Amino acid sequence: MSDSLTPSPVELAEALDRIALQKLAWAYCHAIDRQDFALLRSLYHDDAEDDHSPMFKGGPDEYVAWLPSILAHWQLTSHVISNMNFVIAGDAAEGELVTMAYHRTADGSREVIAHGRYLDRYLKRDGIWRFHRRSLVLDWFEDRPVQKGDGPGIDEGVECGQPGSGDAVYTRLPLFARQRTAREA
Repeated sequence: MSDSLTPSPVELAEALDRIALQKLAWAYCHAIDRQDFALLRSLYHDDAEDDHSPMFKGGPDEYVAWLPSILAHWQLTSHVISNMNFVIAGDAAEGELVTMAYHRTADGSREVIAHGRYLDRYLKRDGIWRFHRRSLVLDWFEDRPVQKGDGPGIDEGVECGQPGSGDAVYTRLPLFARQRTAREA
């Protein structure tokens, strides 16, 4: 396994671990933005810790319980992961994931865009990678009024995304809908 960021040959096992870690990161973004709390909880080991200081620091059950009250302040969110660097050592790994998290206020008047990095520690148990320690570092943010144009908007007539099970990913894609329904059962 690669315990360095410097170029080196990549073995199949390492490539599969990197894909699994990327999948974990992308599932986190989907779970937050669609408010799929059952999926979100499944991404953490039971003894994990999430550190979104100073707002939150605690275990995964407490994190999932805390999120609805925080997300209620936002009409919508969109979490994006760009650069992902992983250092893997056996069944442990660390990652620096660059993120941009868009938030529109509940009244639709302002947008806050956080630019930062998730600094993660992962453990692979029973062949499955999950978060063991997740922390957020804010590099900078924007807070501005939502810009409205004069005349028709680009979003007129287009279905807009929304948090929860009413989003188009669940109404248009039956495999996604079945998975969420199964998690919520």
